[in-house]
Amino acid sequence: MPRLKDFIELHFVIFLWGFTAILGKLITIPAVELVALRTIITALALGAIVYRTGAPLWINRSVALKLMGIGVIIAAHWILFFAAARVASVSISLVGLATSSLWTAILEPVFNKGRIKPHEIFLALLVIMGLYIIFQHETSFDSVLGIIMAITAALMGSIFTILNANLVKKIPSTTITMYEMGGAFLGTVLFFPLYTAYLTDTGSLDFSLNLVDWICLLILSLVCTVYAYTASVRLMQRISAYTVNLTVNLEPVYGIILAWFIFNEGEQMSRGFYIGTAVILLSVFIYPVLDILEKRRKKKLQQPLPDSVMGGKN
Repeated sequence: MPRLKDFIELHFVIFLWGFTAILGKLITIPAVELVALRTIITALALGAIVYRTGAPLWINRSVALKLMGIGVIIAAHWILFFAAARVASVSISLVGLATSSLWTAILEPVFNKGRIKPHEIFLALLVIMGLYIIFQHETSFDSVLGIIMAITAALMGSIFTILNANLVKKIPSTTITMYEMGGAFLGTVLFFPLYTAYLTDTGSLDFSLNLVDWICLLILSLVCTVYAYTASVRLMQRISAYTVNLTVNLEPVYGIILAWFIFNEGEQMSRGFYIGTAVILLSVFIYPVLDILEKRRKKKLQQPLPDSVMGGKN
């Protein structure tokens, strides 16, 4: 049975995830270099946890390569997410990230050869409407670019979440994440030549971190990634997956509130931004409710009719 402190810790974990965009903007080095450092620190920390807990360190080569490939997708997700916060704002990056659950709802049937549910199509249209309202009012190039990057980051996040779903049943989650973080680091390093040649002004990498950068980076890697991830897995042993997923929807809300206080982003955003954001968050919050109602409806239809209705004997 879940205890009150479990629910408090769950909200603290979601708060930390909402805080990642804030840390990403506070750290002064570019997004690509930031992701490289975050992933290598996280991979090493998880490696230590795997060794200490006795979880399997070495796994099948083909599975390891698959996990590292997923790690490359994770790296792209983080780079786009942090870059969106830099280009536009933390609020815009979090609104784009809020489309993750809807991307998952659309893509999961494609990956698993299932059927898209009618209410998921409705919610996808609701998200599109919210994004349209934001695009109508946030017309600057930086805002539009930031929204596109954040939505693409959400798409990448949905893809690696779906790919992870089947693997987590066979391999401990800490081992999976360790290999994925290693793959994310290697993928980022392999991206360096293209990045420095075409996407930087100086043609070189920038790892010039000051003391505040290092503090924020360690919090981002060890607290917001290693601790938050392992805590969420532990909490799911006592709290239902539905409750956890519903609470995760608060991540952009916590992040936008933090950005409002820390960066005073409330003065920078238009009224249309908040209307569009409200529409997107509404779709995110009502999705699990509609999903439960749909499952109950199907279960009711599958129940056999009473004999009196079927014309059976009295």
